[in-house]
Amino acid sequence: MDKADLVTPDGMPIVWMMKKLGIVEQDRVAGMDIFLAICQKCMEDEISIYLLGSTQKVLDMVTAKLTRDFPSLKVAGTESPPFRPLSDVENSKIISRINSSGAGITFISLGCPKQECWMESYGTLIESVMIGVGGVFPVYAGLKKYAPRWIRNMGLEWLYRLIQEPRRLFMRYFTTIPPFIWLALQQIRQQSKHRNDNQLNF
Repeated sequence: MDKADLVTPDGMPIVWMMKKLGIVEQDRVAGMDIFLAICQKCMEDEISIYLLGSTQKVLDMVTAKLTRDFPSLKVAGTESPPFRPLSDVENSKIISRINSSGAGITFISLGCPKQECWMESYGTLIESVMIGVGGVFPVYAGLKKYAPRWIRNMGLEWLYRLIQEPRRLFMRYFTTIPPFIWLALQQIRQQSKHRNDNQLNF
């Protein structure tokens, strides 16, 4: 993530944390928001897109829905990689297909942190802008429910998703949410101490 050109806050808790640190104008920028906005822009500017991730069934459903929602948007190609570590040869073939497609934007929906690691490893070889969109594909396809806006605004989308996929997401959330809360509190405490020290020195 440190090597990305742009990182957006995909959850309200991160937005709240940023506001606590003084970045008060930042709003949530979710993967779905990015996906829809860029598809609209690509349709208007005649830029083709490539879809990497999920199953072929999901990709077919996403492509069909994109055709309805963005009639003149060109989907240059889709790729459903195996759900296992890929060999260098397999990754090279994927890279070649993306580059040969002529796509200007490649949406990558491999889940976190797999998609970030893949983009970092092969970013210099891909001839298009890569955008990680997490679990957007199955949600956009209609196979998973998107949390209502009021749940998203309350910062409870993680709970909404956990209820839908408890077996897949429990350990992920259990190992990431408590550390985030702990580190956020430590950062807020350090900033408060630094601010108080500066006031005393003044």
